[in-house]
Amino acid sequence: MRRRGLLLALPSAVALSAWAQPGAPLSSRPYPGRLELEVDATDLAHRVVQVVQTLPVRPGPLTLRLPQWLPGEHGPNGNPALLAGLTIESESGAPLRWQRDTIDALAFRLQVPAGVNRLRLRLQHLSPQSEEQDRVTMTPALLGLEWNNLLLYPEGHTAAAIETVVRLRLPAGWQAATALRAPDGQLAQADAQGWWQFGACSLERLIDSPLFAGPHYRRVELDPPGAARPVVLHLFGDTPADIAATPAQLDAHRALVQQADRLYGSRHYRHYDFLLAVSDRFGGIGLEHHESSENAVRTGYFKDWDKSVASRGLLPHEYTHSWCGKFRRPADLLTRNYEQPMRGSLLWVYEGMTTYWGDVLTPRSGLCTLEQARDALAYDAATLEMRRGRTWRSLQDTTSEPLFYATARFKDWPSWQRTADYYAECTLLWLDVDTLIRERSGGRRSLDDAARALFGVQDGRMEPLPYTFEDVVAALTAVQPHDWRGFLRERLDGHGPGAPLDGLARSGWRLGYTERESEFARFAAGRPGRQEGQDLSFSIGLRIAKDGRLKEVLWDSPAFAAGLAPGGKLVAVNDRAYDADLLADAITANIGGQAPLALLLREGDDFRTVRVDYRGGLRYPQLVRVDSTPDRLSEIMAPRA
Repeated sequence: MRRRGLLLALPSAVALSAWAQPGAPLSSRPYPGRLELEVDATDLAHRVVQVVQTLPVRPGPLTLRLPQWLPGEHGPNGNPALLAGLTIESESGAPLRWQRDTIDALAFRLQVPAGVNRLRLRLQHLSPQSEEQDRVTMTPALLGLEWNNLLLYPEGHTAAAIETVVRLRLPAGWQAATALRAPDGQLAQADAQGWWQFGACSLERLIDSPLFAGPHYRRVELDPPGAARPVVLHLFGDTPADIAATPAQLDAHRALVQQADRLYGSRHYRHYDFLLAVSDRFGGIGLEHHESSENAVRTGYFKDWDKSVASRGLLPHEYTHSWCGKFRRPADLLTRNYEQPMRGSLLWVYEGMTTYWGDVLTPRSGLCTLEQARDALAYDAATLEMRRGRTWRSLQDTTSEPLFYATARFKDWPSWQRTADYYAECTLLWLDVDTLIRERSGGRRSLDDAARALFGVQDGRMEPLPYTFEDVVAALTAVQPHDWRGFLRERLDGHGPGAPLDGLARSGWRLGYTERESEFARFAAGRPGRQEGQDLSFSIGLRIAKDGRLKEVLWDSPAFAAGLAPGGKLVAVNDRAYDADLLADAITANIGGQAPLALLLREGDDFRTVRVDYRGGLRYPQLVRVDSTPDRLSEIMAPRA
């Protein structure tokens, strides 16, 4: 529909080229006025969110930006393809022409005419229809709103200096959860028309406070009544049965909060809100925020508790980020707005130590057993043992991985190219540190002490406290004198082959293999890098989807040597139609070379048969106890009294 009023003149090319120059001065002065958002998320049929935004302006050139460098994602992940229908007009309704920057798709340039002091923007956020496009965030029963997808902010100001206020409309009968609060500081509630009003906050806090909503909702207090800084678990599901957690299951989540308190000895939030979607339709996510986290797991999380163990490290990981990543943040990741590039040189702490403590807090809280935790560690260690890319690409270099995501989110040869290995490999790195401290101190000190020294300081402080590599070295040295600088640089900058297993050996365990897959591995389809199907990574070097498609061929594996590559489809094994049991039996039958393994592959319209020369039988990772060494791993994973 054409807006009333005259079309204002398009800015000149000269003016636009001047605006496009990078490095505009960044002001920390309060932005003159309030950015207001009105968001209507009731169009479930089309999965379209309607947005009306108003903001005060001054006459002259103006650049509005879609947030690009997003905290927690560590890279330039703003997606301009999901924004559509943008119109900009003065408060009187006169339309203004805008022009997208020719090299920066997230920047919109316009000229504000004299006499115009306020703009009204209308736009739509087109929630993805399928995972092939992007993560699904809107279904008939679930909604996940990340405010950075719904607004344009004025360039040249720090995010903390722009005040915002949001009004949101949800479908009738829906409930919502977010770290945002109502104007009176209490929990927001819908009015009679379904509108939720939230109080004023900075743009920084708004974007750090996403919202989940849906008709099937359950609120669970994880702290005792009357807690000064309460922690709450907000459950949303496809159906009420998906969020029907038992008392014992909820007690394990309460124990997570208790064990984190005993580890860090502080809280750096006013309240903390776990947003947890239990759904097969809503896109999976684990994303940290200072006072909340976005989490999504499959529908079996509560219903199939014994089979969902691989998902139960998600909340411990994201909760740890409230300390390691949000409160204490690497100095080169602490930017002042969303067009400033981030540098991830310390992601081996931000994500790596968080992974370690998430893996430790999971058994400490009872979200998994010690045996399950050991099986998870065995899988990660064995995966890195097979990671041939460690021979050429250092752990430190993998911290550049977030810069790849826009163009190479999926890799054909991850075992050679490497991916975001600063997660799993740093579990081994920090286990190495932890066990060395325990060994050298005679068991009197541990990495727990360093965690408290790094993350437990200044209880109640909300403002991020940056740190550097030298701060990490100093904290470790204060706990246990050692050449930690040299220790860390050797492990960060060194190369394989093989996984870094010194900490595992010092913990009283070694990596071994068995012909029987652990229950953890069998049900670990939800773990990063895994898929439903057959995992033969540690024998012939294949990961196979349920339909027979080759998801991954490990570099330098027997399958690789036979000429297999990802993408082909396995049709037959020894002249019989492929199924997982048939292939497993064939691998076992060829121990010693008695029954050579012939695989028929389809690649497009072509068929070919390859022979895989592998005689070692089925191999699945497990940890084996070394009786001559103290069982430090069990000590590390035991709950703190």
